Amino acid sequence: MPPTPLLQATSITKSYAGLKALSNVSLELRAGEVHALIGENGAGKSTLIKIITGAVTADSGTLAVGGQAVAHNSPDISRALGIAAIYQQPSLFPHLTIAENIALAVESGSAWRRLDWTARARLAAGLLARAGASLDPGKLVGSLSMPEQQIVEIAKALGAEAKILIMDEPTASLSDREVESLFGVVALLRSQGVGIIYISHRLEEISAIADRVTVLRDGHTIATRDMQGVDRAELIRLMVGRELSAVFPKRQVPIGETVLRAVGLGSRAAGVHDITLEVRRGEILGLAGLVGSGRTQLAETIFGLTPADSGTMEVGESGALRIESPAAAIRHGIGYVPEDRRQHGIVLEMPIAANVSLANLASVSRAGLISETRECALAERYIGQLRVKTQSAHAEAGSLSGGNQQKVALARWLAIKPTVLILDEPTQGVDVGSKAEIHKLMCDLAEAGLAIIMISSELPEILGMSDRIAVMHAGTIAGFLSRAEATQHKILSLALGHEASPDMGQV
Repeated sequence: MPPTPLLQATSITKSYAGLKALSNVSLELRAGEVHALIGENGAGKSTLIKIITGAVTADSGTLAVGGQAVAHNSPDISRALGIAAIYQQPSLFPHLTIAENIALAVESGSAWRRLDWTARARLAAGLLARAGASLDPGKLVGSLSMPEQQIVEIAKALGAEAKILIMDEPTASLSDREVESLFGVVALLRSQGVGIIYISHRLEEISAIADRVTVLRDGHTIATRDMQGVDRAELIRLMVGRELSAVFPKRQVPIGETVLRAVGLGSRAAGVHDITLEVRRGEILGLAGLVGSGRTQLAETIFGLTPADSGTMEVGESGALRIESPAAAIRHGIGYVPEDRRQHGIVLEMPIAANVSLANLASVSRAGLISETRECALAERYIGQLRVKTQSAHAEAGSLSGGNQQKVALARWLAIKPTVLILDEPTQGVDVGSKAEIHKLMCDLAEAGLAIIMISSELPEILGMSDRIAVMHAGTIAGFLSRAEATQHKILSLALGHEASPDMGQV
């Protein structure tokens, strides 16, 4: 007789305002198992996790932990049952120490009790060791890197004696080395009998780490498979309901005149120097490099967030100019969709319409007052053009899936009718279907004459979507590669600071 599953969600159904987010969804998690949960944005993953953690109540269906039915779940009951969740953005207090953050999760008792600080530090150190880390419990959380914060979250979960751990996009902002370290922690937890529900859009990670995978699509359970019997192509087909032959639908479009030129550009504050590049109308210039190479910092310098203090820049026929602020960049037709869309790309609490008009208020104002009619008309134009899935332009941006939030961030800058558009990690954290859709939009924009600078940590995206590739190392451009000559090996060689070979085609 097979052992009792750690967790069983059976025929879970949930509707919002008449729309079914989940319909008879089932999931089973075993002890010592990594069970991947995948699906496009909007497939129902987040709703299922909220039901398991007690944040949302299902309309129907059953939930059982260790074979015992959970009649009325809540966050407190969920934690008491040994369920913990680690999200893409850790929910820690940055001004408290590691030990204090862990204590908040594991300690109970009166608020007026005497605190044993030595015991707190000892407990935190032990839990961190179980999670495979040797961090100082007295260190402020705000000084930790993202992977270190995730280790603290794991230590909190272990301290709360979690037997069921949900990891939601835990590697979205990690480097390859940091991902490898996190996988080591996951393997350690698995060996201790912890069951892990692992959510990720990175299918190569799923193949590397998961024992089984459950695929959701449009609120339904499509399949549960052993990972040994399924490949990436099959996962994509299950997720999107069709063969996805064009994740990178690059089209050749006419390349026009140069619309942005930088010569010797540098910013001490940003840590970039001696940047010489040009971008042409209709061109997608890929900006590659390792974490810390200065890619985002260069984008921020071009956009005026950290203004240049050396070199020159020209936009169109402007002649040499200094862009001292984002407002100046916008006036010269430069748009910038940043990497962290939730913090810098959109305002989650504001309606879609207000987000779209934010960089171009003059176009929706009359006599100094914003016209709601104009604002909604502008938003609806881009909702249609970019195929944003929403019920209304009045819906809050935070209610959208990740891929649709990215489209709203993009719409804001398209609304200023830019000449140059900088896209920093345009498909980070979005599902494979949304990724293909965003890539198609990029091709459409290039075909319409826009010059695009695309920053990406994914080499397949850089190779698949770029007309030319600029590779950064140590705050400057190490070399350029044409689309025809670019390979992963050549990009990595330049990114590591190795000399360019004679055929690498400096441009």
